[in-house]
Amino acid sequence: MQGAIRNLCIRQLNTRRLAWILLSSAFLATCQGQEVIASHSRILVNSDLVVIPVTVTDRSGKVVAGLQKEHFVLFEDDVEQVITHFSTEDAPASIGFVFDTSDSMAPKLQKAREAVAALLNESNKDDEFFLVQFSTIAKMVVPMTSSRDDIWRSVESIRVNGSTALLDGVTLAMKEMKQHARHTRKAIIIISDGEDNSSHCSLDQFKATVREGDALIYSIGITSDYSGLSAHPQKDPGAALLREISEQTGGRLIEVQKLKQLRPAASRIGEWLRSQYVLGYVPQNAGHKGEYHRIQLKLIKPKGFPRLTACWRIGYYEPAE
Repeated sequence: MQGAIRNLCIRQLNTRRLAWILLSSAFLATCQGQEVIASHSRILVNSDLVVIPVTVTDRSGKVVAGLQKEHFVLFEDDVEQVITHFSTEDAPASIGFVFDTSDSMAPKLQKAREAVAALLNESNKDDEFFLVQFSTIAKMVVPMTSSRDDIWRSVESIRVNGSTALLDGVTLAMKEMKQHARHTRKAIIIISDGEDNSSHCSLDQFKATVREGDALIYSIGITSDYSGLSAHPQKDPGAALLREISEQTGGRLIEVQKLKQLRPAASRIGEWLRSQYVLGYVPQNAGHKGEYHRIQLKLIKPKGFPRLTACWRIGYYEPAE
């Protein structure tokens, strides 16, 4: 598998007591006056710093660049926070593909493969990947690896059969991410066409797992083959769950209703992943160990900018220890 490799930026929310920010020397040179740490590897800081990646788009879903720190207002549990770190840097990421191989995917399989190819080709050269496939059961096909070729060969050999255990597939992906991801930025990308009908994991158990994780989840939901591509899909039974999963983590769902739109959908997600604002703050309000903290964000739109939409992880659990 060969192709042009471009930098990929994946968003992730760091929890208290284990916080770090990845900033390149190139970014440091262009951000005079900002409090930054320059490094090509992750830095562990024994502090209360919370880091929030944010994607900002216009009404059509295109990434909006050019915002500054003063255009963001952050709240934790309704208490305004002081933003002490600000960057727009690309950095390596840990990326998990969760691929639906149920029977209904048969006519969509080749286009779904092309979507994975687009994401692999546009990724950062230092990214790492894994591949989970799910039908009646979920299984790890390729554990975490830096080899794009291993991922692509497995995607090429995928065959379809069985029902849809979506929740089990994502749960397995989050476990792999928690145990083996090396990078600060983590993202799970789901490619599926249907509503879960075979998982052993309950919806309540799954929601708790998602809230405790720190990986953003992006979904490409394939619903039918008669319309187009929208970042604001209409209601659909299969897409509703994907939308809830994605928005809970700060990711997004793109609903695809025409197979030729699969690859553009993947490219749009790749653009979202590469183009982020990273905000950091030390919480002003005293927390309690093990509690869930809700994050709110407001944008101050500069003059001349289009209408803006921001996407970020809506909360995190403070470590119990």
